[in-house]
Amino acid sequence: MDFRWPRSQQDIERIHRERKRIAVERALQSAFWRQRMPPLALERLEDPAEWRKIPLLTKEDLRRIPPERFHEEFCIQPRSRTVEYWRSGGATGRPLFYPRSAEDMTHNILIFERAWALIGATAEDCAHVSFPLGVHPVAHLYARAAINLGIGTVWCGAGTSTPSEVQLELIDHLKPTIWIGMASYGLHLANLAEARGYDLASSSVEKIIVAAEPLSPVKREKLERSWGAQVFDHFGMTEGALVSAEAVGHHGMRVFSDMYFLEVVDERTGEPVADGEVGSLVVTPLWTNTMTPFLRWSSGDLVSISSPAAASRNPERPWSIFPIMRHARRTVGFFKVRGVNINHADLEDALFRDPDVVDFRAEVCNAGANDLLHLFVELRTGDRARILENVRNSFQVTPEVTLLPRGTIAKEFEANVKAPRFVDKRG
Repeated sequence: MDFRWPRSQQDIERIHRERKRIAVERALQSAFWRQRMPPLALERLEDPAEWRKIPLLTKEDLRRIPPERFHEEFCIQPRSRTVEYWRSGGATGRPLFYPRSAEDMTHNILIFERAWALIGATAEDCAHVSFPLGVHPVAHLYARAAINLGIGTVWCGAGTSTPSEVQLELIDHLKPTIWIGMASYGLHLANLAEARGYDLASSSVEKIIVAAEPLSPVKREKLERSWGAQVFDHFGMTEGALVSAEAVGHHGMRVFSDMYFLEVVDERTGEPVADGEVGSLVVTPLWTNTMTPFLRWSSGDLVSISSPAAASRNPERPWSIFPIMRHARRTVGFFKVRGVNINHADLEDALFRDPDVVDFRAEVCNAGANDLLHLFVELRTGDRARILENVRNSFQVTPEVTLLPRGTIAKEFEANVKAPRFVDKRG
């Protein structure tokens, strides 16, 4: 299988020189970009100052285009060249639907084939696919790429496609070696297995791929303990495809820097941050831009990217040439409660560090003149007093805590592409 691994850093630099110009030239075919693009010297795009003249692109910029005008204003090929549509991710705001051409899909599938190679998957494996099946592409792409590599697939989708109890039965009967899905759904299946008396940690599953939501060390440890399997974190976005993926050795997520031009910039100034420092991720697809010309896409993620020289520990691997990305968090992931910023990931970690916490959901609402953090928690043992003390000590905010019967939250989560674990009801 030809995964088109670049042979050197010089290969990647050459691709950047050639493909950045092509990306800009294609964007200039778009009515949307012609209106917002400043004068550019195309022969000088390798000059960082010239490249940064291109304004950042956000989802809100695209939502200003009326849905019925999106193709005509933003896209650069006729609808007849579309072979499929991808739904944008995210739990808030109007969803967007991006057309993809056959040429786009050739590169997209290759990227997902690489993802399987990075975890050491072969035709001896069978993958149980629990990413949601639908217009959102992630489940299809993993499954189609797996088939190309001879890897067996079980296309379950999330709980809305195949009930979670049935998924556990299929894992028991079909003996998959790899499970793939969102980490929150993996935890739900583990909780359900425990309640049903099924020892998931002794199942056939040896490796887990998670994506579509940030994975903290605490959540990773909880997943690995519950499933008895290695967890591999992958990261992507509908505006590109899979951007980075964790490989054997677990040294961080390898960035496919030959497929994208990636920048990490200061949130306030837009200036680049130093190598390995945390900043806001900006992505320009270099190959999958024949329909939707994404330039300098501001993804809303805080990440760090370390150069290959600083990151590589296995020079014999063909992917060692790629930088390493670490995902810090989503930029919008916090509540402000009584003047205190509570990061969603920090709250999740604080609760999941307690092994008796099975699951939880957090809401912020108005309670008279004050904001109220309300936690709905499922526990194995213990009572609400420990949760109160934990959150008060961690965030200097005293929450309201409601204990729920086991399985209550899972039923609410199953119907959603991305679990609504954090809800702000203040209007």
